[in-house]
Amino acid sequence: MARKVLVGGSLVAAALVLVGALTGPAAQGQEGGAAARAGRAPRNQAEFNQMFDQVSNWGRWGKDDELGAANLLTDAKRKQAASLVRSGVSVSLAHNPLKEKAEDNPQPYEVTVAVPKPDAIGTSDTFRISYHGYAHSHLDALCHIFHRGMMYNGVSNSVVTAAGCGKAGIQGLKNGIVTRGILIDIPRLKGVPYLEPGTPVFPEDVEAWEKKAGVKVSSGDVIFLRTGRWARRAKVGPWAIASQAAGFHASIAPWLKARGVAMLGSDAAADVTPSLVEGAALPVHVLAIVALGMNLFDNQDLEAVAETAAKLNRWEFMLSVAPMPVQGGTGFPVNALAIF
Repeated sequence: MARKVLVGGSLVAAALVLVGALTGPAAQGQEGGAAARAGRAPRNQAEFNQMFDQVSNWGRWGKDDELGAANLLTDAKRKQAASLVRSGVSVSLAHNPLKEKAEDNPQPYEVTVAVPKPDAIGTSDTFRISYHGYAHSHLDALCHIFHRGMMYNGVSNSVVTAAGCGKAGIQGLKNGIVTRGILIDIPRLKGVPYLEPGTPVFPEDVEAWEKKAGVKVSSGDVIFLRTGRWARRAKVGPWAIASQAAGFHASIAPWLKARGVAMLGSDAAADVTPSLVEGAALPVHVLAIVALGMNLFDNQDLEAVAETAAKLNRWEFMLSVAPMPVQGGTGFPVNALAIF
């Protein structure tokens, strides 16, 4: 996955390389048998490519569009979201930056503070963070992921240089994200504190949650899948979540398009891993970002918002997010807010 580093408030290109292909031999092996157990498409690369073409939003908002499904965040949708604020309670969806190296955090957040002299009038600090991966709460730009050499809307990945993304960078969201957010709490649905790594979440699970929670996902919504990743980490410690994580099965993609979901978030990286799609490591990432044009919120801490939602018996809220508009950025660390 492409990586960038935040240094002293500015993004610099650390390396615009892919650390492991999204499809290929490394994604095979264990996933082949699991795919058969899943018993539904896409089960292999051919079915995955067919689904990609089936759900693609390329050209839907014009051949030069760089916003993708963010086009569904209309003025009317923002007004609807504002009407959800009743108690005024605000809850952060960000996990506190992890400063210690761990199995799920190979590149910890770094901060260096200038130690003041006795007569100093202030101090400053420098941050360094490689935010893509499975540790830090962030938002993916549409130029972050590719399929068959192209990013969203059929743009060649050759537009990405050491200076950044020539198309579909995070700056496209400069005016912020204000819409209805919906929490999808699958552990609560199943009566468990968290899902075990490798547990797939299917469209019928989401619909069962809708029925239980009394909400229905509609056009322009941002949905957040809680798997209980952070609750499990607190109990058993870090694990190799890049290879073993609960998350959506790739069959969720047609459902996302049919419902008009604008963006997708989770407490890991959205995908179940192993993916259950032979030859594809992160099929939900590819289908959501590249085909559907959906920005993804990764590694959100959904424990506090789940507690608040349960207390209020309200699983919808106004979502407010304002990523820094870094020109050509592949994403940005964010502190998303759920306001009830």
